[in-house]
Amino acid sequence: FFWLSLNVWFFWKTFLLYYRGQQYYYLHQMLGLGLCISRASASVLNLNCCLALLPMCRVLLAFLRGSQKVVSRKTRRLLDKSKTFHVTCGVTICIFSVLHVAAHLVNALNFSENYSEEFLALNVANYRGEDTNITLHSSNVNHSVFVSVPGLTGVIMVLVLFLMCTASTYAIRFSNYDIFWYTHNLFFVFYMLLMIHVSGGVLKYQSNLEEHPPGCFNPNKTLRENMTVPKAFAEMFPDYTPEPFLEDLSVPQPFVQNNFMRVCSEEPKFQSHFPETWFWISGPLCLYCVERLYRYLRSNKPVTITSVISHPSNVLEVRMMKVNFKARPGQYVILHCPRVSALESHPFTLTMCPTDTKATFGVHLKVVGDWTERFRDLLLLHSSQDKEILPIFQQRRYPKLYVDGPFGSPFEESLKYEVSLCVAGGIGVTPFASVLNTLLDNWKCYKLRRLYFIWVCRDIESFRWFADLLCMLHDKLWQENRPDYINIQLYLSQTDGIQKIIGEKYQALNSRLLIGRPRWKLLFDEIAKCNRRKTIGVFCCGPNKISKILHKLSNISNAYGTRFEYNKESFS
Repeated sequence: FFWLSLNVWFFWKTFLLYYRGQQYYYLHQMLGLGLCISRASASVLNLNCCLALLPMCRVLLAFLRGSQKVVSRKTRRLLDKSKTFHVTCGVTICIFSVLHVAAHLVNALNFSENYSEEFLALNVANYRGEDTNITLHSSNVNHSVFVSVPGLTGVIMVLVLFLMCTASTYAIRFSNYDIFWYTHNLFFVFYMLLMIHVSGGVLKYQSNLEEHPPGCFNPNKTLRENMTVPKAFAEMFPDYTPEPFLEDLSVPQPFVQNNFMRVCSEEPKFQSHFPETWFWISGPLCLYCVERLYRYLRSNKPVTITSVISHPSNVLEVRMMKVNFKARPGQYVILHCPRVSALESHPFTLTMCPTDTKATFGVHLKVVGDWTERFRDLLLLHSSQDKEILPIFQQRRYPKLYVDGPFGSPFEESLKYEVSLCVAGGIGVTPFASVLNTLLDNWKCYKLRRLYFIWVCRDIESFRWFADLLCMLHDKLWQENRPDYINIQLYLSQTDGIQKIIGEKYQALNSRLLIGRPRWKLLFDEIAKCNRRKTIGVFCCGPNKISKILHKLSNISNAYGTRFEYNKESFS
């Protein structure tokens, strides 16, 4: 709401400034509403181009999320909406760019139609009717649109923005992520063009308002040009009346205010604005560049890959070590393998975090695209060759892998509630794996006292990704007389009959394996009944369909005074 109000306020404030502002009187007379709309939309574009960069400062967001100064859980939850906010700013930029371009096309026409012989400094066109004389079959090019610096950079920016927007759609991201990644990095070109775009100085304001009030009467000019002046001025300036005045000529309104006449002492002077856009985007752009430099320096040394494990259903587990690497449960890292792609990087949630007793951390990745396929082939190729030749402690022939991060995510909050409900869909279990690993190491030091873990998969083999982890945590809690600490429910959504997770050691999970989909309303009612008047954190990583259901149920009040706070990471 605050962001929306800010956009409306900036648009209306700028619109009124150019509509009523005395310094823009002559320019408004020439361009009309096109001036007001173009400048008002530009102010909204400045605001959103500034804000769109902030959610991409991932190190800053991770610092704020983990900072003790941000004590409010509600404030930290706002940080979880950074991606949504970035997309919203991007859509707003697209919409107001269309409005801005349309208004300036009208301005280009008005510059030509309303060419001023009196105020030559305001003109952009070279003569009256310049743009309208250009036909569709003419080889001439519109000067104000394609030759001027603002016009040329504006056209290129529209093309860049079009590429970025179309490549950001779900269809392209899902079918070919590379196109999205490469086109989205054109944002730097966009911002550089934006800095140049505003330096053209096409629109000018009047700088000598005291010496030349807008619309004032200039007696020297009237005499010099042998113009007929109204009778109202004849009595005050009898020396400047070389010819009779028309009796029926009324006094123009701009010349008379409060029963007195404004008289010019000099001609109007016009000058270009200092580009305000630089103030808006230079700070966030510098902040982003500094962060990127910091991230580059932090991740310029490759990690040591200790093991690679191939799991069922095309899932690969990579375990690594890195000096001074620290992370919190629920965070994610960005992997970059130069042999797979020189420029491309991808985020993956940590499924194992380093602790005081072990320095190993790991990720699980599902092989679903070109990048993950090439990465899997490289790792498994080297892994099989090394195992045939070298003992395990000497296996160091994996391709170079660089890790950037860690970065924050909503799942860091799961250990800060007294009761948490964690819902995973398929590979969406990865954020909760790091939480479960942390609890296995030491659960007593956290605020969490009860965890409801719901995992929905399509095939039985997917549960084997973390079956060992779940069984070890289950056994440990039973040994420590806390079997009620974690409630595990596994749902197999697609099956031809009753199946079990193969292996005697998985008996604890077989008894918790259910066929079908969860009955979410009954599940929420049961949890609310068992945790009366408590605040429960709801965390979801999975398809949007499940996410929307949980979000809706979290907002419904219940008879037990239990409050559900919804958090999510969505993929689709």
